[in-house]
Amino acid sequence: MRALLRLRPRRRLPLPLTARPFSSSSEPHEIPTVYSFLQPSIFAPRPKPQPPPPPPPPPPASRKALSVADAAALEADLLAAVADDCFDDAWLAFKTLAAASFSPSPPAAAALVSHLAAAAPHHRLGLKRAFAAAVFLLEKSPHAEPIPEAALGALFSALAAAGSAAPALALARALLGCGRRLPAFSAWGHPLIELTRGDAGAFAAFLKVFDEACKLVVGEKPPAEAAAMRPDLAACNAVLAGCCRSLGSVADAERVLETMSAVGVSPDVESFGCLAFLYAWRGVPCRVDELDKLLDALGFSKKGFFKNLVSGYLKSCSFDSVSSVVLRAVKEQSAGDGNSFDEESYTEIAQCFLDHGKVRELAQLIIQAQEIELTQQSLSVEDSVGFGIVNACVELGLLNKAHIILDEMTAQGASVGLGVYSSILKAYCKEQKTAEAAQLVAEISAAGLQLDAGSYDALIDASMTAHDFQSAFALFREMREARLPELRTSYLTIMTGLTENNRPDLMASFLDSAVDDPRIEIAAHDWNSIIHAFCKVGRLEDARRTYRRMVFLRFEPNNQTYLSLINGYVSAEKYFSVLILWTEVRRRGAEFNHELIDAFLYALVKGGFFDMAMQVIEKAQECKIFVDKWRHKQAFMETHKKLKVAKLRKRNFRKMEALIAFKNWAGLNT
Repeated sequence: MRALLRLRPRRRLPLPLTARPFSSSSEPHEIPTVYSFLQPSIFAPRPKPQPPPPPPPPPPASRKALSVADAAALEADLLAAVADDCFDDAWLAFKTLAAASFSPSPPAAAALVSHLAAAAPHHRLGLKRAFAAAVFLLEKSPHAEPIPEAALGALFSALAAAGSAAPALALARALLGCGRRLPAFSAWGHPLIELTRGDAGAFAAFLKVFDEACKLVVGEKPPAEAAAMRPDLAACNAVLAGCCRSLGSVADAERVLETMSAVGVSPDVESFGCLAFLYAWRGVPCRVDELDKLLDALGFSKKGFFKNLVSGYLKSCSFDSVSSVVLRAVKEQSAGDGNSFDEESYTEIAQCFLDHGKVRELAQLIIQAQEIELTQQSLSVEDSVGFGIVNACVELGLLNKAHIILDEMTAQGASVGLGVYSSILKAYCKEQKTAEAAQLVAEISAAGLQLDAGSYDALIDASMTAHDFQSAFALFREMREARLPELRTSYLTIMTGLTENNRPDLMASFLDSAVDDPRIEIAAHDWNSIIHAFCKVGRLEDARRTYRRMVFLRFEPNNQTYLSLINGYVSAEKYFSVLILWTEVRRRGAEFNHELIDAFLYALVKGGFFDMAMQVIEKAQECKIFVDKWRHKQAFMETHKKLKVAKLRKRNFRKMEALIAFKNWAGLNT
């Protein structure tokens, strides 16, 4: 009752009457209820009509079912749109089919997905539509293979290229969950590996997909189909490498190894190398020992094993273990087998040791390795541990650190091997630090060491770059006196430098000093370089003398030799020398080509030796060599335009006949 009393409306109090202002507006105003008694009811304004409520929305129309003929027509439209690169039209046709619960045939699906994926770099929605279509087809299509393997591979590759790891993994899960036989692993697995290997989180997600896929492979009954579905060795090694190097998980790595065994994929040296890295990194010595024995039992090379152990120990900063592995690898390397470590390994070792201030330990490692290497006579300088580490410092731009290592070795009273010196010396030469290089050469000589061919090559190259030709000659003499077997590289360096600097005189003397050395293969082109250089600077007599020396030493001149001489003589207008050369070449029975015939004929016409010119023409006809008459007609007109046959008849009848024969041949008498 009290609640009802509270709800009873209160009695209104009488309000005072106030005059209302007139409004200039012509619109009628609504009269308040309290003033309604003042107005006649007939003139009272009507209340404003309220708009009717909106009609209720019509019930959704039922989708019109597509007939089979209409679906076929839509599929044809889809294929035509794909062929015309009308991706929006193709997508619209697919959406219409999907809305009517129709799935395109596998060929149409392949065309749609492949083209949408291929358009991804140029079409903003291409990749999203391809992904959506693929997922729909995998879930809804009644076909046994809703998307052919090639189209799936194209889509996964496009997703990998776009860096879309999450959609690619979602598509792989849809592929595994659709209840159909898996396509080849290469179509979807390889792109996923490449896509996720750089991201530990994405790779961990892929690892679950990989496990599930391998379970399906194991459960597949027909062996042929299982073989087509399973990952190959390269893919398994990539997955194993991800577990070992990215995740660092011993459990995951060993589970992948078990999976490989289950699907029938045997591990190889690379597989064991990944495991060696992981066990060294995570500090599992018992597993390292097991791997070591297994490799011995299988007869596999241990190069990769040692290299991966070093990388793993460096990752865990176990420097003593690194040194032990390196020294063991040096002891066990056989003659001709080479070093177990490459430039990448030495760079990793040098960088890690130096970053942690382990200069003394690095020097001790080189010293201990040198003691072992001294017992291996066939080991080259470049294969030594000292060279590898110091060269890595140089390549890293840490030349000062390399010298600090050298000083540390000297401070410890150790003899420094040539491998340590060689790398620093080459770095000095490369940077044109000739004073430092000379000082280091003196230290090498004082240590009783003999420079190798590579060090001499670097010194000679630096001398030639600095135009210090006499030092280069002296170094080359030292090489010859040291009886080094390889002289060709330094010889070519000197000859090339002299050619570039237009020093044919030095080229001739240098060639003359080395011509009797059987270690240097001198050929006609070496002499041709000198002859050409002399002719280029106008020293024709020296060119002629070099040519005579070449013939005397029984080097056979070739067409290039003669062409250089002819061009030099023509430049100096010494046409009589060309005549003498023609006589000699003809006597020697040289093999003529078009360039040589043309050069001789042009020079002899310019010189007015028409009898010899006709000999050249006869030789060309004999060898069936085409001669451009117009060029030689022009040469005649430039030089002998005013030459009269009547004057020649009185002086030299034979020359007149040769002139008439040439003019007839060249068409000058018409």
